[in-house]
Amino acid sequence: MKILVVDDDKTTRKLLSLYLKSKGHEVVTAENGLEALEKLGTESVNLVVTDMNMPYMDGIELVKNIRNEETVSHIPIIMVTTEADEDEKKRAFEAGVDDYLVKPTNAEQINSSILKILKKFFRSGGD
Repeated sequence: MKILVVDDDKTTRKLLSLYLKSKGHEVVTAENGLEALEKLGTESVNLVVTDMNMPYMDGIELVKNIRNEETVSHIPIIMVTTEADEDEKKRAFEAGVDDYLVKPTNAEQINSSILKILKKFFRSGGD
C-alpha cells in the first residue's frame, strides 16, 4: 500500500515513514496541505495520514479539498494531531476523515487505525 504522510514536523514525518515502511508500505511525504495536493496529482496513493495544524493549508482544508476532488475523493484519511478537543475532532469528521488519532500516538494505534480503515474500505466494496 502507498501512503501519503503529511506533517509540517520533519521528525514526525520521518518517524511515521520509518514505521510504515517497516510494515511493508511505500511512503510519500509532504510538509503541508498544498504540497500534499500536488503529490496527489502525481502519485497514486491508497491512504493519507495527515496532521491538522500546518502552514499554508491545514489538515481540515486538505481533507475538504480531497473530498471535493473526484479523482481522489475515495482515498481514506487518518488525521493524527495534538488537537484533543472534541470540537476539533468533530470538525475533522465533518470534513471527511475516516479516523482521528491524538498525538502522541504509538505504532499499535496507527496500525490499528490502518487495519480498521482497510476492513471498512474492503467491506464497502472499494478497490
